[in-house]
Amino acid sequence: MHSRSGAVRWCCAQRDKALFGAITCSCSIGRLLVRRLQRQAKEVLGQTASEYRGARCRSSTHLRVATAEPSLTPRAAEVPALPGRGARGSAAAAAAPGGLAVRPAMGEAGPGPKEAPEEDEAAAVGVRDGRAGPRGVVRVLKRNVKRNGSRSCLNRSRFSSRERDWLREDVGRGCVYVYGGDSVAAASSDLRLVLCTVDTPASEICDGEDKKNLFVQLHGDLVRRLEPTEKPLWILYDYLAGLGFDDPVRMQEEAANSDLSCMIRFYSEKPCQVEQLDRILLSGIYNVRKGKTQLHKWAERLVILCGTCLIVSSVKDSHTGKMHILPLVGGKVEEMKRRQYTLAFTSAGAQAQTYHVSFETLAECQRWHRQASTVVSMRLSMVDLSCYSLEEVPEHLFYSQDITYLNLRHNFMRSSGAGSLESLCRFSQLKSLNLSHNRLGEFPVSLCEISTLTELNMSCNGLYHLPSQIGKLLNLQSFWLDGNFLTSLPEELGSLQQLSCLGLSFNNFCELPAICEKLTILDKIAMAGNLLENLDLTVLNRMNHVKSVDLRLNNLKRAAADTLEGNKSVTYMDLRDNQLTDLDLSSLGSLEQLHCERNKLKELTLSGFSLRALYANNNCLTSVSVYPVPGQLTCLELAHNQMQCVPDWACEAKKLEILDMSYNLLVELPSRILSSLSLRKLTVGHNNLQSLPPLLEHIPMEVLDLQHNLLTKLPETLFVKALNLRHLNASANSLESLPSACTGEESLSMLQLLYLTNNNLTDQCIPVLVGHPNLRILHLANNNLQAFPASKLSKLERLEELNLSGNKLKTIPTTVANCKLLHTLIAHSNDISIFPEILHLPHIQLVDLSCNELNEILIPEALPAALQELDLTGNTNLVLEHKTLDIFSHITTLKIDAKPSLTTDSALTSTFWSHGVAEMAGQRNKLCLSSLALGSFAEGMEAVYGMFDGDKNEELPRLLQCTMADVLLEEVQQSDTMFMSNTFLVSHRKLGMAGQKLGSSAVLCYIHHDMADPASPFSLTVANVGTCQAVLCRSGKPLLLSKVFSLEQCTEEAKRIKEQKAIITEDNKVNGVTCCTRMLGCTYLHPWILPKPHVSSIPLTVQDELLLLGNKALWEHLSYTEAVSAVRHLHDPLAAAKKLCTLAQSYGCQDNVGAMVVYLNISEDNCTCEMHGLSLPGPGGFSSTTAKTATPSSSSGIASEFGSELSASEASSEVGSTASDEHNAVGLDGSLLPRQERRCSLHPLLPSSIFQRQPSSATFSSNQSDNGLDSDDEQPVEGVMTNGSKVEVEVDIHCCKGNGLEFEPPALEYSSSAPGVEDDSGLVLIIQRQNSINSTAAHGGVKEKCELQKSPSTCCLYGKKLSNGSIVPLEESLNLIEVATEAPKKKTGYFAAPSQMEPEDQFVVPPDLEEEVKEQMKQHQENGADQEQKEESAVALTEEFDTAL
Repeated sequence: MHSRSGAVRWCCAQRDKALFGAITCSCSIGRLLVRRLQRQAKEVLGQTASEYRGARCRSSTHLRVATAEPSLTPRAAEVPALPGRGARGSAAAAAAPGGLAVRPAMGEAGPGPKEAPEEDEAAAVGVRDGRAGPRGVVRVLKRNVKRNGSRSCLNRSRFSSRERDWLREDVGRGCVYVYGGDSVAAASSDLRLVLCTVDTPASEICDGEDKKNLFVQLHGDLVRRLEPTEKPLWILYDYLAGLGFDDPVRMQEEAANSDLSCMIRFYSEKPCQVEQLDRILLSGIYNVRKGKTQLHKWAERLVILCGTCLIVSSVKDSHTGKMHILPLVGGKVEEMKRRQYTLAFTSAGAQAQTYHVSFETLAECQRWHRQASTVVSMRLSMVDLSCYSLEEVPEHLFYSQDITYLNLRHNFMRSSGAGSLESLCRFSQLKSLNLSHNRLGEFPVSLCEISTLTELNMSCNGLYHLPSQIGKLLNLQSFWLDGNFLTSLPEELGSLQQLSCLGLSFNNFCELPAICEKLTILDKIAMAGNLLENLDLTVLNRMNHVKSVDLRLNNLKRAAADTLEGNKSVTYMDLRDNQLTDLDLSSLGSLEQLHCERNKLKELTLSGFSLRALYANNNCLTSVSVYPVPGQLTCLELAHNQMQCVPDWACEAKKLEILDMSYNLLVELPSRILSSLSLRKLTVGHNNLQSLPPLLEHIPMEVLDLQHNLLTKLPETLFVKALNLRHLNASANSLESLPSACTGEESLSMLQLLYLTNNNLTDQCIPVLVGHPNLRILHLANNNLQAFPASKLSKLERLEELNLSGNKLKTIPTTVANCKLLHTLIAHSNDISIFPEILHLPHIQLVDLSCNELNEILIPEALPAALQELDLTGNTNLVLEHKTLDIFSHITTLKIDAKPSLTTDSALTSTFWSHGVAEMAGQRNKLCLSSLALGSFAEGMEAVYGMFDGDKNEELPRLLQCTMADVLLEEVQQSDTMFMSNTFLVSHRKLGMAGQKLGSSAVLCYIHHDMADPASPFSLTVANVGTCQAVLCRSGKPLLLSKVFSLEQCTEEAKRIKEQKAIITEDNKVNGVTCCTRMLGCTYLHPWILPKPHVSSIPLTVQDELLLLGNKALWEHLSYTEAVSAVRHLHDPLAAAKKLCTLAQSYGCQDNVGAMVVYLNISEDNCTCEMHGLSLPGPGGFSSTTAKTATPSSSSGIASEFGSELSASEASSEVGSTASDEHNAVGLDGSLLPRQERRCSLHPLLPSSIFQRQPSSATFSSNQSDNGLDSDDEQPVEGVMTNGSKVEVEVDIHCCKGNGLEFEPPALEYSSSAPGVEDDSGLVLIIQRQNSINSTAAHGGVKEKCELQKSPSTCCLYGKKLSNGSIVPLEESLNLIEVATEAPKKKTGYFAAPSQMEPEDQFVVPPDLEEEVKEQMKQHQENGADQEQKEESAVALTEEFDTAL
């Protein structure tokens, strides 16, 4: 029996070896090896063929595995695949409970399961008695798995056709990448591709891999061991569904992307980096000498550095107790100078011991020295093992008996077993233990035996209840249970009389735990993020020991007391983000600080005995009652309410220092407030103040914010009485003058920051500014300044930032050179023609002179070293020489206008939309914003605009700027209804490792035709995550198209975050990182932070004027209405974007601010359809309908267009002619047949067939003489400039047709004495000169219909018209239709042909010559008809094409 079993194992091993080896062999050799080994197996086992097939049928474990090795296989032996779970094949799946499909091996495609040949049976997995054997045979295919992010991963060479068919049969099937143990760079041989189903457990994959366990890693962070019953593919699909993917087929495709491993990755061995291993445990065998003297000899010992001690032991007896433990906390580690690579470890204390350890290499010595130095520098015996994916405590750590603080946060500690939580009681001096984020599920009872604990953190462990043994921790002082599912506390917790801090935030409590009344030392109740709806103040009255109450983010709707008994213990209360409508806390006589922001409060009543600070922003308050007058009040914030006046008790508060009443309904300001002797900061912006009371006494005011009011003047004595005033913001008012800063000759003003943007100030206010010699920042943008006197500017010597944009200045005074400290000059949107002398300033960093009239720049030989940004865009007359550009090339950011593109796309995009972008860094050192602006997207008649805000990182915005448009194009080509959402999700994946720790807000706008109806008008689809927003101006009103995903502004997202047990800190940030709930990146905060965007789509109409994009900083300081009204009347989108950023900075923004303005011109005025433009020629020539002048086209520099499309017979020449518009455009009688009208992108033609109209330029010659005289005229024609050279006009030709590419004979050629360009209706043909054309040879040949339909260039042409003008390459192709068919596939979009002889020529027929041209046109047609009748009998019309003579 044993020999038989050995023979079975030998045959199976040989059979598998042959199968694996056959992969790299040819198919015939592989089949021979398989058949030979099958015969050997039958002989050894004594089985017949039928018995062998029966054993195969009993197999239940089927696994597909592919390894990433470079050698490729022609084909693999076909093995019938088992259908998996799903709608298709569910019955067959029941017969295969394992859920794994068989991996096709080498050979031909085999028959179905019932007809499997013998050579395919070798791929079966061995079984015993109908059950899976102890180890399944795993087939390994050696294929190269390329890591790319393409959507068509299921079509890549990594899968054979049989595998692809197997995957597509059921969406419950898929692939899982399994990596080796090297987490830094997984070798290709260690990467395996496992094909399985969602029901496949990890145990089967481990059996196929010959591994004990399978591990999963999220976001490149922690690595968790999978339980045998867990299903890897289900985990993968569940993760993708959590990201936002809804389509199961799409999830199957996404799972095939190897770059998904940056977010989720499976390992066959637990990876561990060397740095982590060093921090946990360092060990090795080295030469060791004990003591400081040389009496002891060097001996080989085992040395271990773990925890807080150094362990030295004998090599043989290291586990028999012969160890020497050296505590290192408070000791020292030094390098020995006499011996190379040697360290001396010395313990602390009077009886210090020293061990010398000699290492072999310098790198090893440095590793030990670095880690030991960290240990000896600690004051406390603390060991930090957080975020190491530990399942057990290292055994050598227990030798460090002096450990008092142990941090095991973010691990996967086990509750039982060796080194588990049960072993922690071995630390006899342990006082603090952190076990948060360990997925425990249950509270380990063994922890209750550690009686020395004073601090225990069990947050975020999924706990539902606490054991009764918790009462044994009598020394416990701080107990953190945040982020669990607790609904009650055990009574035994009341015995912990030393407990002073209890954290219960983000649990499921519905009321205050009664057990807190027994905890007499407890001074703080932290219950934020629970489910409380009512706050019974009577319960708080009974807890006379509680001083601080945190009830943020609950569902509180009522807070009241049943009795009149007062509470004298509570001093701090936080009720933010609840649903309170009225609040009466007058019973809390000792209350010092109250937070009640973001509720629905209308009335608020408080006790003023001890009140020091009140924060009640973002409510609906109309009145606030505080009695008695709060004599200790120092801070009062009532912004974003409905207050119509300042409360009287606030005017009487003698110690009030900060008052914020912005965004209210104030109409007047009490004189007692402005004259307060204690008030230092007053913010009353965004009200309806029309005047301020006069100042009679000196006041200590330092900051005064008066922006967005109705002020026409400031108090005359403001700068005289407020000598301490350092910051004044009076922007967005109606100021026409400024008060004087001094009464005598000398000014005592301390003003440093002055913001006066968006007022009505004139040059008369400039002399007043001289009275503020300490000014550092001065903003005078968007006023009525005509000039800035040079003598006045020279006196502002301490000026550092000057903003004069949006005025009517023509020059910047040369005395600006006296401002030696100036580092920022912003003067865009003026009429400045001379570049100011600012490049001599030593500290100048930013110069913005965009949107001016600059024509030249005088620069010094060397630029200042501090200059980082120079913006010269929008200066149309400015031409920079190469020498100047070379000097400017050293500037970090140089912005100049690009040369105008002479392409068709630019002409089309400028017709319907144009954009301007502005980005300003503000007070920060770097710009963490990026913008995406593609006015010509896809095939030209679409546009994409986006903005990305990385907050504090600049890497992700730049990555998104470079990749997101490509992702969108790929998604749109897939015709996916969820293309916008999938664009964000795929971009999130493509961020890779950069997106693990960093995040970015994003907004993306896509202007396009409806996907289902290409003939529809333009639509706008907007998607966003984070705080970037898009606003559409429709009929002068803002229309918000995006959604702000933040905790403060989105209650749905805040509720989701709470349910997922994230910790929201007091500054309203998820885990203290970000206030956004949806972002691209930050994958380590999954599932709290998601990349799924908000998507909205709206059809564009004539009423749509512009589109605004901005980041958080812009919309925090500008309302949607103000932003729209500020720029809708400007003509330059760049100046508009600049203005928005300037306004935001003047209104108080100090962060990065970005704005994008897209002007929309979706109107009938831009229509180029024949039904809206020129009339169509009828059988008798031109129709009598009144025609408009055609819109010039800039295709390849041509500004010419035939409004009416002439047939070849009407516009031919002795040089060549063009193909007709229809296949039968001209009949035998020479008349024009009806054809489809020409349509524009505003009114696209319904695609009844595969049809494309491609404008082309044909070459003609005229009969004009060299002197410009017509053949019948004696004087030169006015407005006509020609010398007989070729003139180019634009006509339309067909590319293809739905029923195949057919060609008909064109019209007959004839000569004309005049270029017929006008009919009876006064049709005007404008032919302007063409610049030089770079011709590119066109590839001849016409593709078949099926190939044409599959090509990406033709798929996007259905229902769209591209007007890329072109010239026919007559010398390379005799068929215009062939050339036109290949035209859309050209990168340049143009045909290749000889250019004109004289490109400077112009041939223009002015309107006053309409009658003459009309007569010539009639003669032209009559002569043509006669000529055709003469040639009809002699010339056959079959297979005739227009070619060059």
